[in-house]
Amino acid sequence: MNVEDAMKKLMEINGATAAMIVDSDSGMVLAQAGGGINLDLAAAGNTEVVRAKRKTIASLKLDDRIEDMLITLGKQFHILRPLGTKQNIFIYSVLDKANANLAMARLVISEVEGNIKF
Repeated sequence: MNVEDAMKKLMEINGATAAMIVDSDSGMVLAQAGGGINLDLAAAGNTEVVRAKRKTIASLKLDDRIEDMLITLGKQFHILRPLGTKQNIFIYSVLDKANANLAMARLVISEVEGNIKF
């Protein structure tokens, strides 16, 4: 699956309002779709979240990696999922809580993560 197909699939998730693929080394947006929020600011802020969690995992000497992270807001779900093959790249999906099925969204995001090619 190429990046354009990945963005399309992510935006087809019920309740999806925005989706991005982000490089957590630089905070740079590699692909984006949707809106409703400042996507560059969201990418930069969530890059810090991913970096902080990776640092904590390393400090705790855990032999593990991030599968995904869920941030639940009052009106939105924010899902961050690093790519299994390139842990410095992550998928960031914003979902309207009222219209999203969280279990299905996580399943689709996992599918995209497993099939995307860079």
